[in-house]
Amino acid sequence: MTDNSMDTDGIQTDDGTSEQSFISSFNQRMTRYQILTLISMASVNFSSMICYSILGPFFPSEALKKGASQTVVGLIFGCYALCNLLGSLVLGKYIVQIGAKFMLVSGLFVSSVCTILFGLLDRVPEGATFISLCFIIRSVDALGFSAAMTATFAVSAKVFPNNIATVLGSLEIFTGLGLILGPPIGGWLYQSFGYEVPFLALGCFLFLMVPFNIYVLPTFAADPTKDSFFRLFTHLKIVLICFAIFSLSSGLGFLDATLSIYAINKFDLTPGYVGLLLLGLSLPYCLASPVLGVISDKFPSVRPALMVTGGLTTAIGFLFLGPVPILQIESKLWLLVLMLAVIGLSLSMSAIPTFPEILTCAFENGFEDGLSTLGLVSGLFGAVWSIGMFSGPTLGGFITQHLSFEWAASVQGGVAFLAAFFLGVYFLCQGTPLKRAPLNEKRISTEERTPLVRNGNPGT
Repeated sequence: MTDNSMDTDGIQTDDGTSEQSFISSFNQRMTRYQILTLISMASVNFSSMICYSILGPFFPSEALKKGASQTVVGLIFGCYALCNLLGSLVLGKYIVQIGAKFMLVSGLFVSSVCTILFGLLDRVPEGATFISLCFIIRSVDALGFSAAMTATFAVSAKVFPNNIATVLGSLEIFTGLGLILGPPIGGWLYQSFGYEVPFLALGCFLFLMVPFNIYVLPTFAADPTKDSFFRLFTHLKIVLICFAIFSLSSGLGFLDATLSIYAINKFDLTPGYVGLLLLGLSLPYCLASPVLGVISDKFPSVRPALMVTGGLTTAIGFLFLGPVPILQIESKLWLLVLMLAVIGLSLSMSAIPTFPEILTCAFENGFEDGLSTLGLVSGLFGAVWSIGMFSGPTLGGFITQHLSFEWAASVQGGVAFLAAFFLGVYFLCQGTPLKRAPLNEKRISTEERTPLVRNGNPGT
C-alpha cells in the first residue's frame, strides 16, 4: 500500500498517520493536523456567517421598495432555510460518498458566487422579476451553505472526538464574530456605497476562503453506513432535543426577517444603527459559547439543565422583547437591547449541548462510530435548524403583517417555552441517569477493537 493507507474509518493525513494517535495524544497537545483543521473550520464559520448576516439591517426595507410585502420578505428568508433543510438531509446521508473536503470547498464556492449575484439584484425590475430571482439565488446559496456547514460539524466531531462541545463552542466564537460584524459592516457599506457593495465585498471575501481551505484541510475517508435519519428519530430524547433546536433557530430566523423593520419604524433608527443593535444578540452568544462548551464537555451531566434553563430564558427574552401586549409595558429601546442580550446568552446555553447529546445518544444506541454517523447527526442538526429558520421568518412575518411584531415575538417565546417544558419533563421522568462512560472513552474502546493499518502492515 501507499503511505495513504488507513483504517476503514480513518482520516488521511499528510504522513499517513491514523486518527487514533491523535485521539490518544489530544489531551497532551494539539497536533499540527488538528490546528490546521480548526483554522479551516473557523474560517468556514466566520466567512459563511458574515455573508449570511449582512442582509438583516437593510435588505427587508429594500425588498419592500421593490414591491415585496412583509410576508414575502419572510418567505425569502424562509426559503433559504427550506433549501438548507433539503441539502442537509441529502448531504448528511452521502457525506462519505461525496467526500467531506470536496463538500466543504464546493459549498463555499457556491455561496460566494450567490452572494455576489445577490448584490446585483437592485438592477433588475421590481415586482415579480425581483422576487423570483431573490428566491432562486437564495435557494442555491442555501445548498452551498448546507454543504459547508454539514461538513464542518462532521469534520469537527471526527477530528476532536474527546472534546466535541468544547471545539464547537470555540468555533461559535467565529460564528458569533460573523454575526456580529455582518450587520454593522453591511449597514455601513450600504449607507456609504449603496446596495451592491456589501454583497460584492463580502462575496469576494468568501471566495478567498476557497483556495485557503483547499490548501489547509486534510482529506477524509470512511465507509458508508447502513443507518438512517429515520432510526435517529426512533429515540424520544433525540426528537425532543430536535424540537429544542427548532425553537432556537425559529427565533433567530424571526429576528432576521422582522427586527430591522420594527426597529426602523418604532425607534426611527438607520440601517447602520440597526446593525449595531444586533450586536446585543450576537455578542453574548459569541462570548458565552466557548465557556459553555468547556462546561458541557467536562460535566456532561449538566447538559440537560443547560438546555432546559436556556430554553426557559429564551422564552422570557422573547416575551419581553416587544413586550407581549397583555403586559401593557411600553416598548423601550433599552429594553429591546437588554432582551436581545438575554436571548443571545440563552441561545448559546441551549444550543451548545444539543449536538454532543444527540451524538452520545446515537452511539449508545448502536450507531456505527465513524464519519458516516457524524454526517447523519450533522445533517439532522442542520435540517432541524433549517426547519426553524424557515418557519420563524415565514410565520413571524405573517403574524407581524396581520397583528404586530409584539405578538409575533410572543409566539416565538411560547414555542421556546414548550420545547424547554417537554425536555424538562422528559429528564425528570428519566430520573438520575445511570453512570456511563464518557463519549470519548466509548469511541476509543471501539477503535481499540478495530485493527489498524499502518504502512501496509496490520497492527493492534
